[in-house]
Amino acid sequence: MQRFEEGLVAINRAVIATLLAAVLAIVFVNVIGRYGFGSSFAWSEEAARHLMIAGAFCGAGLALREGRLVAIEALQDALPRPFRILLRWIAVAIMLVFMGVMGWLGLKFVGFGWPKETMSTGMSRGIPYMAIPLGCGLFIIHLLLFARRFVDRRFEHDDGMTPDTIPDTVPGTTQRGE
Repeated sequence: MQRFEEGLVAINRAVIATLLAAVLAIVFVNVIGRYGFGSSFAWSEEAARHLMIAGAFCGAGLALREGRLVAIEALQDALPRPFRILLRWIAVAIMLVFMGVMGWLGLKFVGFGWPKETMSTGMSRGIPYMAIPLGCGLFIIHLLLFARRFVDRRFEHDDGMTPDTIPDTVPGTTQRGE
């Protein structure tokens, strides 16, 4: 299971990097064309927008793993440990239900948009809309694999450090109570 999880994270990161690199290339070429040669590609803004949205949806699960999603922790930090853990398990359940419903509605949205075409590229609107159910599905898989560590507040970090190797206090801050 560990190898599957590591492979999923690696593939997910590669997909996001590819999407964002494509956005960078499209926008860069379009800016050069517009300001350097006086013409731009009509499809570039639409394509960049769709790729950015896909990157955001596909990256949500990784953001969860790294503790980069917005969270208000004042209430849970004020609670005794057993209640804090219960509250975080409730948060896991709410996230699972929310992403499940959003993914299901996203599938309906794909079906709704499939017969329609986008303005600039002429492709089916269902294609960029697929970012919703795919991203929600990825988030659910990440959450299911990561739920126990999420509850224990053991987030992964890009620099390879885990909370076990990060000092409990940073100069100028107070120590968190567990």
